[in-house]
Amino acid sequence: MASKVLTQSGRSMVNALIDGQRDPAQLADLAKGKLRPKIPDLTEALTAHFGAHHAVAARRILDHVDFLDSTVAALTEQINIRTEPYQGARELLLPVPGFGRLTIDTVIAETGADMSRFPGPGHLAKWAGVCPGNHESGGKHRRVGVSPGNPWLRRALVEAARAAARTKGSYFGAQYRQIAKRRGPNKAAVAVAHSLSDLVWHLLSTGECYHDLGDDYFQRRSDPQRQPRRLVAQLEQLTYHVDLTLNSPAV
Repeated sequence: MASKVLTQSGRSMVNALIDGQRDPAQLADLAKGKLRPKIPDLTEALTAHFGAHHAVAARRILDHVDFLDSTVAALTEQINIRTEPYQGARELLLPVPGFGRLTIDTVIAETGADMSRFPGPGHLAKWAGVCPGNHESGGKHRRVGVSPGNPWLRRALVEAARAAARTKGSYFGAQYRQIAKRRGPNKAAVAVAHSLSDLVWHLLSTGECYHDLGDDYFQRRSDPQRQPRRLVAQLEQLTYHVDLTLNSPAV
């Protein structure tokens, strides 16, 4: 009846069960908001056996959840205090597709938001571990896995890359699809993470604002005249349709 247990309504019902309430109707009446129309179904769902041992286990689980929530809140407060001087860097990175608060805090924590220590974007990508390796033997080059790097920053960038790949209308989504169809989703995610690493270096180095290239970037780059030709063809079809209508015999 409810998609989540630990909502305000679900928590009230579980607490009532722990406190000894066993009447399904009274438990269902604790529903709030969108669950109110489901009270008859909730009453039926809450008609079950809930013993004293269930109450003990449920109380332990809720106490543990509360402990985790309070711990996360306390640590988040400390992170906010320590990253306050980097508010400018956070504002530059926040519009980047796939970048949330956790990813940005990871970038700041691992790099200090200081790109002067990296001579170029490739150095940051290499240090983060999202740069493809290259094995050379006998004059022949063979691709290998990504080079070792900072595990925390690499994990954050790859997760951000997968989120950016799902962003509609984004260049990174187009880049992911372009590579995934040829080399698979994992290599595509690393390639997008590499691009995000380059973007982080440029934004934090120059202070410029992020501007997305658009999901049609590769089409425009491969054939700059494709879009004008398509529009001309549509216009010719429309003109032909109008002429045909004007020259048709009256009914």
